[in-house]
Amino acid sequence: MTTFPLIQTVSETARRNGKLSAGSRVVPQETPVALSYGGSTHAVMMATPGDLEDFAVGFSLTEGIIADPSDIETIEAVADDKGIDLQIMLKDAQNVALVARRRHMAGPVGCGLCGIESIEQAVRQAPSVSTSPLRLSEQQVIEAVALLNGQQPLHFETRAVHGAGFYVPGKGLIAVREDVGRHNALDKLVGAAARAGYRGANGAVVVTSRVSVEMVQKTAIIGSPFIIAISAPTALAIRTAEEAGMTLIALVRGQDFEVFTHMDRIQPGAVADVA
Repeated sequence: MTTFPLIQTVSETARRNGKLSAGSRVVPQETPVALSYGGSTHAVMMATPGDLEDFAVGFSLTEGIIADPSDIETIEAVADDKGIDLQIMLKDAQNVALVARRRHMAGPVGCGLCGIESIEQAVRQAPSVSTSPLRLSEQQVIEAVALLNGQQPLHFETRAVHGAGFYVPGKGLIAVREDVGRHNALDKLVGAAARAGYRGANGAVVVTSRVSVEMVQKTAIIGSPFIIAISAPTALAIRTAEEAGMTLIALVRGQDFEVFTHMDRIQPGAVADVA
C-alpha cells in the first residue's frame, strides 16, 4: 500500500526565558481519510495517514461491518490533493449486509459514532466480556502503561498524537498504533492485532487518551475485558464498562492507578497466569 508522510517541519516563533526567537517544530500530518465500501463512502475521519490498512480493517471490525479480516477482499488507498480514500471491497455476503444497513442510515454522523440513526444506537449496550478468564496483576497494569509510554515514536517527535497498545501478559505490547484521533488509534490497533491473529479476550487495550463510551464499546466488540488509560473516564464509559463486565482502569501514573469497574480481575502482588 502507498505510504504517506506522517510529519511536517514548520516554522515557528518561540518565547523562551522572556525572549522571542525564530525556530522550527515537527508537527503531525492530519488529513481527511474516507472509508468507502463498494465505491460508496461510509465515513470520513480526520486522521494521521499511516497504518491505513490496519485502520480499514479495525474500523470495519469495530463498526460491525465485518466479523473477521478475511471478510475483506481488497483495500486500496487512493489519494488526491484533498485527502485519501480507502476503497474497501467486501466479500459478497458482507457487501449485501452493508447495503441493507445503509438503507436504514439517516443523517450525518460524528467521530466514533459512524452509521447510527438514533440516540439508542449511540448508547447501545456493549457486548459482554464477562466470560473472559484474563486476570492482570497490579504490576502488569503498571508495566502495560510503561511499555506504551516507550513505544510512541510519533508522539515523541510531535507531542500531538494519541497512542493505543494491545498488552498480552508474558508477551508485552504486541502492537502499538498512533493517530491524531484517539478513536482512529484504537481502530488501527484493532486492525493490527486482528491481522496478526491475536484474540481480544487474551489481552488488554491500553490508551493514552481519556476513556469515552465509544472506546469502551470498541474494546468490548473485540472481546477484551480490560481497558487501561492514562487519562480519566467519563461517567457513561464507566456505566457501559460495568454492564459489559469490563475492567476499566484509568489515571495510571507511575505506580498509581484507579480501578472503576470489576476490581475482581486485578490480582495483587504476584504476576497472574492467563488461562
